[in-house]
Amino acid sequence: MAQPRSFAVSGRPAVEVNQVLRNTYMLLSLTLAFACLTGVAAVAMNLPPFNFIVYLVGFFSLSYAVNKTADSGWGLFWTFAFTGFIGVAAGPIVGYFAAVNPGIVAQAFGVTAAAFVGLSIYTIVTRRDFSFLRSFLVMGFWIILGIIVCSFFFDLSPFAAAISGAMVLIAGALMLYQTSALVLGGETNYIIATNNLFVSIYLMFMNLLALFGIMGGDD
Repeated sequence: MAQPRSFAVSGRPAVEVNQVLRNTYMLLSLTLAFACLTGVAAVAMNLPPFNFIVYLVGFFSLSYAVNKTADSGWGLFWTFAFTGFIGVAAGPIVGYFAAVNPGIVAQAFGVTAAAFVGLSIYTIVTRRDFSFLRSFLVMGFWIILGIIVCSFFFDLSPFAAAISGAMVLIAGALMLYQTSALVLGGETNYIIATNNLFVSIYLMFMNLLALFGIMGGDD
């Protein structure tokens, strides 16, 4: 695998970089709000959690569609389709935790929001180059796929806390990597950047929810 390129050598004009940054955070805000709306709608309609296979097919196929069309207007359509799908998938799970212990949902939301804002501000202010995290994220992606495959054959519930903790770390690394790419001009497409940041927020929130649920004794 090739060595990750340093974002700091992109040499793109600051005005261009700032425009991509603004567009990314504006679209991210809209997609997060849309995912919340679809999640609330799923709870209101009392939809059951997705079948795991259906969820995986939907997640990867819609994410693929976003990346394939990110340079056209269709990229926006598939971005909202992807984030809306995630909202519907997460809605019943979040609704369950909210019914059992609303404090767990509030804690997971608060920690996720604080982590995202804190890591974003730190990266924007310091302008640190986190391109070295690419190898860690690639490794994390394959580990996640391995866990998914193993879950079909083995009971991984005894390792649930460790798995969720690892997912939180991967999500935090993705936030740093993508924000650094935006700030230093390594990322030129705000749709792809939005998709990556949305996934990082989603991963962190859902796995913190699972962690707090385990620590709180909710099965």
